[in-house]
Amino acid sequence: MNIHLDLDCYFVSAERTRYPFLKGKNVVVVKGSDNRIFSNIKKDGVMLGDTGAFNSVLEFKNKQHDNVLGAWKDEYIDEEGNIHGIVIAKSYEAKKYGIKTGTPLKEALYMCPNLLIIKSDHLFYQELSQKLKKYLEFKIPVLEQYSIDEFFGDLNGWIKDEDTQGFIEELRDDIMAKFDLPITIGASKSKWIAKLLTDEAKPYGALALRQDRVYEYTNNIDVNDFPGVGRAISKKLEIHRIKTLGELRVKPSLLYSYGKTGVQLYKRICGTDNERVIAYSDRRGIGISRNFKAIINRDELYRRVLILARYLSFTIAKLALNPTSYYFKIRYEYGTKNSQSISHNRLFNEKFLIDLSKDMIKKLDNHLTHKIHYIAISASNFSNAHNQKTFSLIDYEKDKKFKALNEKLLKIRDKYGVDIIRYGSELNINYQVS
Repeated sequence: MNIHLDLDCYFVSAERTRYPFLKGKNVVVVKGSDNRIFSNIKKDGVMLGDTGAFNSVLEFKNKQHDNVLGAWKDEYIDEEGNIHGIVIAKSYEAKKYGIKTGTPLKEALYMCPNLLIIKSDHLFYQELSQKLKKYLEFKIPVLEQYSIDEFFGDLNGWIKDEDTQGFIEELRDDIMAKFDLPITIGASKSKWIAKLLTDEAKPYGALALRQDRVYEYTNNIDVNDFPGVGRAISKKLEIHRIKTLGELRVKPSLLYSYGKTGVQLYKRICGTDNERVIAYSDRRGIGISRNFKAIINRDELYRRVLILARYLSFTIAKLALNPTSYYFKIRYEYGTKNSQSISHNRLFNEKFLIDLSKDMIKKLDNHLTHKIHYIAISASNFSNAHNQKTFSLIDYEKDKKFKALNEKLLKIRDKYGVDIIRYGSELNINYQVS
């Protein structure tokens, strides 16, 4: 069988490992606009290894705070007394009050007056996740990290199907004993049915489902609860009045119309996809983004673009990647957004990425009288032995020289920190970064 392991309300659970007094309380972990990256203060950046999908590779250390429960006030209450920040994790106790992921902190405090608020520490969550991963690699023959708090495992040939229930119960309890982290584990022939089971068995559950019971158990589950059913498919199914997985299974044509993707999704909901647990796969993309208090000053905007591009360049160089596709996005104060992808078969170097980022953001910024509060830059489609590219001969010699400079910069930044060498225009700020 394949298994899916999903840590229960992970960020809250992680905080409870170091602050046990939070257990059993109404707790939320809150995140706001982390703008340390734009400031001149010394920042302790840490490069993480293989952190799974959706996870940052470069994180910053939080400063120690004497008052754990009051630390959030310094960052999320402004000079006028307005409360900012959003909930990124909530305890099951807080969930009963209607607090959800994405709830503004101000609303969460109104919904639950005795709420305990913890400022997020993503580096700590990543490091704890990696410690758990190392442990799981000793317990499970083939392990795939799906996200910071989710893993897939392949038990085929290792644990008999009839012994799987006992194995995952023991594994769940071992993780609780060794890491003080509650986790739910689902097991099935299909890794995606296993993932569905963890949602059904939470919290702190363990459920192994034989293939001959898949239909019976999942028939009445809402189609929107199945991983991979996105907004477009959901709307189509709603038009056809399909509400449950059982109803969808008897109408495969509704998914087949989406081609290979639809066929694959249909096999997943039937539990017949036979998709492998992949211990390691080549990185598909890497990016960096920041939300911040909306600004209209374009010089300040381009300064921030430069800083984000420099950090992303450092990460790309550190991982020895050579991207050939890039994606840029900006979002204005009232929700309008612009984005665009572009491809360049170039030998990667920092100057190229900074110049490209500035040019693309200027191109996307077609509302010069509007304030901007979000920038994102990402890179993908890496050139490697399996995906070879022919680089532009026109720029090759120039890029080669800048790449050599990059390698020297990487050695210095590796030793003294990513901010040891910066650009003069990064420091040219006329007002406080907020």
